[in-house]
Amino acid sequence: MRPTREDAWNLLTEHVHSDSLIKHALAVEAAMRYYAGVFGEDQELWAVTGLIHDVDYEEHPTAEEHPLAGVALLQELGWPEEIVDAVKGHALYLNVPRETLMAKTLFAVDELTGLVTAAALVRPSKSILDLEAKSVTKKWKDKAFARGVNREDIELGMAELGVERAEHITRVIAALRTIAPALDLVGTLA
Repeated sequence: MRPTREDAWNLLTEHVHSDSLIKHALAVEAAMRYYAGVFGEDQELWAVTGLIHDVDYEEHPTAEEHPLAGVALLQELGWPEEIVDAVKGHALYLNVPRETLMAKTLFAVDELTGLVTAAALVRPSKSILDLEAKSVTKKWKDKAFARGVNREDIELGMAELGVERAEHITRVIAALRTIAPALDLVGTLA
């Protein structure tokens, strides 16, 4: 089975109803699509993986269940192992090695999309369209800001990808700009 974006969207919206989780899925999808373009990889496959990576989180938010419930669902539906493996690998606590570039990228962008989104929302414009990497880096250093974002996971992800922080942040900002209206990150710059 080669899942399409429509397949992923239908499955996601069947299991996720939270606006913030939907926006997170869209953000990770955009970042994965962007990075696939950078690396010359299959943009649709990577985007679908990003969109579906947290399909079980709303129903199974604990480490005991997430993302294993989602993995079981994807396997039951016959989704490709490369997607299943990437979804497993985005949860550091499962100790599943990220062996593919797609899996490494999913892990690297997952948490960062949250930090970038939060940094955009605290700007006077409430927009990602005027956000720069240096602003995100400043917020990165403030441990009280976006406390739920695991910066150590992002650091590990960047090391696995072999990408520097400023470049990684710049790429994720660029990716999220492509879908700013869907993320409600246009702000007053509309």
